[in-house]
Amino acid sequence: MKYRGKAWKFGADVDTDAIIPARYLNTSDSEELAKHCMEDADPEFPQKVKPGDIIVAGKNFGCGSSREHAPIAIKYAGVSCVIAKTFARIFYRNAFNIGLPIFESPEAAGAISEGDELLVDPGTGVIKNLTKNEEYRATPVPEFMQQIIAAGGLINYVANRLKS
Repeated sequence: MKYRGKAWKFGADVDTDAIIPARYLNTSDSEELAKHCMEDADPEFPQKVKPGDIIVAGKNFGCGSSREHAPIAIKYAGVSCVIAKTFARIFYRNAFNIGLPIFESPEAAGAISEGDELLVDPGTGVIKNLTKNEEYRATPVPEFMQQIIAAGGLINYVANRLKS
């Protein structure tokens, strides 16, 4: 499966409070969290983002608290994947655990502009910028992690394996 969508650009050190503000952590409802995704970084983001769109950011995306609400809000807002220069380790882990594909690529994070149309191949790590006719490389997602994403997250992946 490849991911295709419009790029939404954010800077470095986007913390989990910017991804999903703490004032909304009184719910674990995925759809409700999605309504407030990135609103402290861009108040109009929840209304502007379309299914399949891609977040692109600088270094240390997802830093701050270890809340898994952050990748859940992104996933349920319709974002197909996140590309960043680097990710905070706990966000990296939480993203795969809930089935949100993420890609580290300093080159792509620096070259992509907001609004660029992107095509991402998780198996090869190739990120194509269709707007600029450029290509960047990210670390490919290992096959077993692609299976976790395809299952919708680690819990579903394990449940499916136990049924087999």
